[in-house]
Amino acid sequence: MNIHELIKTRRSVRAYQDKAIPEDVLERVLESARWAPSARNLQPYRFVLVKDEGQRRQLAAAAREQMFIAQAPVVVVAVATDPERVFTCGVHGYAVDVSIAVDHLSLAAVGEGLGNCWIAAYDQEKVAELVGLAEGEKVVVIMPLGYAADEAPPDRERKGLGKLVSEL
Repeated sequence: MNIHELIKTRRSVRAYQDKAIPEDVLERVLESARWAPSARNLQPYRFVLVKDEGQRRQLAAAAREQMFIAQAPVVVVAVATDPERVFTCGVHGYAVDVSIAVDHLSLAAVGEGLGNCWIAAYDQEKVAELVGLAEGEKVVVIMPLGYAADEAPPDRERKGLGKLVSEL
């Protein structure tokens, strides 16, 4: 599958099979995040893998009771290690750098036959405590990974390029 097909195929999966992810597959997916670009190549992030079922349930509860998160055999918690850094343009660096890495991870997962879902609805303090964040770190995204239990929905409506792109 080429990159354009991967991008069009990727969807938010909210139901997962009870099937483990082989370690070599998981490693390839995580490697893709490691190779993501970041400002000054600082890679100001880390990933906490939550595999224990009880911990996944606690994490799902801290994510506004989105219990489908606990169905996934692996939940990736993307953590900013330097959330106070601000680019000269005024944008928080972690918002860019972590998003690029997680997008690489997400697309690589699809390429490996895995489903995933970006989760940004969670209690920052509860999740930070559950995954044992260090002082100054911040949870950015929670991403369940696993084999989808449901069929892909029909093509989604998308805005046309004319509504998204302009020229000067």
